[in-house]
Amino acid sequence: MEERYITLGEFIIKKQDDFQYTSGELSRLMNSIRLAAKIVAQKVNQAGLVDITGAFGKENIQGEQQQKLDVFANDVFIQTLTNREIVCGIGSEENDDFITISGSDGANKNKYVVLMDPLDGSSNIDVNVSVGTIFSIYRRVSEIGTPVTQEDFLQKGNAQVAAGYVIYGSSTMLVYTTGNGVNGFTLDPALGTFFLSHPDMKIAEDGMIYSVNEGNFKQFDRGVKEYIDYCKDDSSKCPYSGRYIGSLVADVHRNMLKGGIYMYPGTISKPNGKLRLLYECNPFAMIIEQAGGKATDGKQRILDIEPTELHQRVPFFCGSKNMIEKLESYL
Repeated sequence: MEERYITLGEFIIKKQDDFQYTSGELSRLMNSIRLAAKIVAQKVNQAGLVDITGAFGKENIQGEQQQKLDVFANDVFIQTLTNREIVCGIGSEENDDFITISGSDGANKNKYVVLMDPLDGSSNIDVNVSVGTIFSIYRRVSEIGTPVTQEDFLQKGNAQVAAGYVIYGSSTMLVYTTGNGVNGFTLDPALGTFFLSHPDMKIAEDGMIYSVNEGNFKQFDRGVKEYIDYCKDDSSKCPYSGRYIGSLVADVHRNMLKGGIYMYPGTISKPNGKLRLLYECNPFAMIIEQAGGKATDGKQRILDIEPTELHQRVPFFCGSKNMIEKLESYL
């Protein structure tokens, strides 16, 4: 079979031996994520035609205004993962605390927990900008058969068994890794099937794109300011191109394909930045590293950070290896 006709389901089965725990559970878990992604993609594509855009009227745990699609996507992913009895717990950016999931017999026999940002960048829906879903999968550390604990979720990023994202744009793509490279699948809307479109994705060691919200420039640390000035310096081999969408999934996805650096530093008012370690930074750090890039908080590797709370925020820099190392020389 030609590689371009390989479906996501076929690929998962074909690569099952690459997964550390070959019990078939990853296949079932990814099938659940695939189904939820297709449901959310359909709803995103209807934005403007149905009453699904705009604010929901409540704030999430981070104090951010929830959008209607945030709530919809969160419910879809939780329900899909719960109904198939694959995971024993779910942590979501939209929920105050983690969710414990028991099987139909009331026991917690499943081995995996999922952490997710069900719809990253949802405030951009109203202006038709790409948004996405980010997910992270861990093997539980608590005893199987007992309820999940916070320790199951507060694991270092280097303990992830899989991570991925879905981008809802001009096409819907699902990109994931199980620690053996990164592969991307594009949804054929006519067939409702994800096909392998980007095998063995690699990020260039160098790039010419820097992505940062320069509206916060005056609040950045000196090293970050100096690196941004370097990117604009006509006397160097630069200048680089500044590209910032304001949708994390879209910005990092573009840099994955074209080479570049994404930066969300801490500021004077928010020294820990804005992005969540467990729902955004860890999964993207795993993906970027598996594609040959690097991810740091400016002081240490993202995947080595010891989490202390579910909704912990950290500064985040990821992208092409040489660009990250150049940034680190300023930091």
